[in-house]
Amino acid sequence: MSEMKEMILEVVERMLKENVSKDLVDIVEQGKWASDIWNLFVENGMTAVAICEENGGAGGDLEDLLNIVRLTGKYAAPIPFTETTLANYLLAYTNLQVMDDLATYALAETPSFTLENGKLTGSAQHIPWARHTKQLVTLAHSTKGIHLVAIDLSQADISPDKNLAGEPRDTVTFQNANVCQQSTVLTSEQIQTLTAIATAFQLAMMTGAIEKINDLTVQYTKEREQFGRPLHRFQLVQQHIVNLAGETALALAAFNNVTVALVAQSPLSEVAYARIRFEEMIQTVATISHQVHAAIGTTHEHSLQQYTRRLWSWRDEGASTFYWTDLVATQLLENSGDSLWAYMTSCTNNSLLLKAQS
Repeated sequence: MSEMKEMILEVVERMLKENVSKDLVDIVEQGKWASDIWNLFVENGMTAVAICEENGGAGGDLEDLLNIVRLTGKYAAPIPFTETTLANYLLAYTNLQVMDDLATYALAETPSFTLENGKLTGSAQHIPWARHTKQLVTLAHSTKGIHLVAIDLSQADISPDKNLAGEPRDTVTFQNANVCQQSTVLTSEQIQTLTAIATAFQLAMMTGAIEKINDLTVQYTKEREQFGRPLHRFQLVQQHIVNLAGETALALAAFNNVTVALVAQSPLSEVAYARIRFEEMIQTVATISHQVHAAIGTTHEHSLQQYTRRLWSWRDEGASTFYWTDLVATQLLENSGDSLWAYMTSCTNNSLLLKAQS
């Protein structure tokens, strides 16, 4: 990581650490959001990090942006940062104009909207932060194929809902609404790449949450005493901490591999393996952290539940593990010819075998 990237991340982490408290995270469950934090991000140029300078951005790359997303996940920042920056990145990827407004996205495996003569019709559920944003970037069917479109949410009928963590996940309905922009027809490869990018943003948030859960658990074992000794002195607790640290290291390694693959424009396999591994990782991290914290970790007064509930919620959103396992299996079968085992164990595919085994 360059010195410039390190400086950006230091600034972002300082902003979040100084301004995001447990009480602030709680406001999202009251139907509110931290507009002051959002304004702070905008003033410091963080929402434009991965936008090219010609479009008024900072000229950074996707690695910069994903690491900022990871930090917003680490502090559970109640702002639509991931949604707005991802929406703009998707627009830029399909050669459409990025937006200054708050935005969100919807990339269902089967698009819920139809596009005819520049008008959008249809309904989609679980749209993140729809009630608080101005624009929606989504996929839509036309008679020619699938397009990426941007549309003003003032034309929508929005029914508020939320996920397990209390974050806004709304139902959005359009009826012959005018789209602001639409891409050319997307190929299946382009749609897969858009899905991989969206999944990478989710992995970034989940990585940050896992980091925070690890920090909270280690801190708790040092502060809490039992039978006159800190919890971290007990052998069973030490085993839990080691296992949790291992899962956290795996999350960071997988996240870093994904960012490298995205920058190299070959993300599909790396994102697929990471997403599949995160399914098991989330279960392990949540189980260990709550076992160590015992009942107090589930109470409203403790912050652990804010992060584990987000992990469970984010795990069930976007392209599922079934989507990615199907993609990996299809790639293996298409490339292996008559001998799958020979293909997986060939010298040129040792990395593939190791990832499949892990």
